[in-house]
Amino acid sequence: MKRRMVIGCGNLFRRDDGIGIHVIERLRKEQVPNDVELFDAGTSGLEILFQARDCHELIIIDACRSKSEPGAVFKVPGSELPLSYTPTLTLHDFRWDHALYAGTRLFGENFPKSVTAFLIEGSDFGFGDNLSKEVRHALPIVVQQVLAFLVAPQETCNGRLDPSET
Repeated sequence: MKRRMVIGCGNLFRRDDGIGIHVIERLRKEQVPNDVELFDAGTSGLEILFQARDCHELIIIDACRSKSEPGAVFKVPGSELPLSYTPTLTLHDFRWDHALYAGTRLFGENFPKSVTAFLIEGSDFGFGDNLSKEVRHALPIVVQQVLAFLVAPQETCNGRLDPSET
């Protein structure tokens, strides 16, 4: 388990929900370390469950709705993220936080212990393929924060990231 993985989540056709995918697209144009794989998981928690298997470090990028200022960026440690799964009757209810919970139980030592999420507060989750102004402004900030984290994870802060520090 020597590989690291950055997974972008979201739906490109639900405006700000697509931010994780946009970040992955931008990271593909950057120089990421050789041991890092980039993956667009869309909205599939099951994809995350199996893609994360056998990696030692996992970074998730997604939109959030925390009632914070739109475009706010949060870096959250993995220990705060797993959520046990209660099945419902939809095809889209197994999310990445459920995958983190299930992965540790299914794969044990073969699932990453080091998990971090970069969450971007969205403001518009309606139909469309454009990011809101605030989330579009946060996009390069998140890309730079993820790149910095990949180089020196211990030097980046937890909690809200201040855009003026980038």
